[in-house]
Amino acid sequence: QVQLVESGGGLVQAGGSLRLSCAASGRTFSSNAMGWFRQAPGKEREFVAAISRYGGITGYADSVKGRFTISRDNAKNTVYLQMNSLKPEDTAVYYCAARGTAYGGTSYSEGHYDYWGQGTQVTVSS
Repeated sequence: QVQLVESGGGLVQAGGSLRLSCAASGRTFSSNAMGWFRQAPGKEREFVAAISRYGGITGYADSVKGRFTISRDNAKNTVYLQMNSLKPEDTAVYYCAARGTAYGGTSYSEGHYDYWGQGTQVTVSS
């Protein structure tokens, strides 16, 4: 079992930056591929970024490529999402997710993730 707690959300002006953190409980964190997803009001949840279990492989949605960076520190059981050049359309609740330990690779599909955090709100003002 993995429990995930996101932090770092808030209100920022367009063009600004935020760094989200996701702290994971459990001794298997280094065996879990991780992902970030987001859900804007009235929209379905969508993929943002993913990272493999050891951090060697990352993937991004086209809408955030070049602006967001996912990383992880397995010694701290934490995954990060550095968000730069934020736009109003990035406003959403951001969720951290973990895949089961049998799957070390990245995935863009939320159905491939077994554990989810409660989410953190990011609001970008114009």
